[in-house]
Amino acid sequence: MYENSYPNKRFKHTIHFLKKHIDTSSSILDLGVENPFSKIMKQEGFVVSNTKGEDLDVDVSAITNSTEKVVTAFEIFEHLLSPFTVLKSIKASQLVASVPLKLWFASAYRSKTDMRDRHYHEFEDWQFDWLLEKSGWKIIATEKWTNPTKKIGFRPLLRWFTPRYYIVYAERV
Repeated sequence: MYENSYPNKRFKHTIHFLKKHIDTSSSILDLGVENPFSKIMKQEGFVVSNTKGEDLDVDVSAITNSTEKVVTAFEIFEHLLSPFTVLKSIKASQLVASVPLKLWFASAYRSKTDMRDRHYHEFEDWQFDWLLEKSGWKIIATEKWTNPTKKIGFRPLLRWFTPRYYIVYAERV
């Protein structure tokens, strides 16, 4: 998955935000299969379980059967056709979620080799906030950050100044 582009900056910002808002004694359900970031969370002292790769648009049983107090969803909702259904089904009282922001100068991401590695949604911050609020969450804190590249060109230059990632800490209303 991260053969040529391990996201060090994103992981650094994400773990800092998570530690700022979630106590390591809280149990976490991390949406998505175990991945390098869920391993980082465990190394930082969090107790984490992951979903098993089921299609969350169709099967939310792992979420509805969960007893964890916190749900994390890092770069998951943009892949779903119906993130509202997933967000509404969460029984946990706390949510930490991040999404890549829609960039006006780039089209939506679509892998040509992996059908599951495509973005159905690319959010603006207000759209993600609205989705969270409509699905029963109160936003407590947010952050954004850029994702610069070392490539040359107009788009790579814009990535130095345009926020690419948006992270939210929310509590169930």
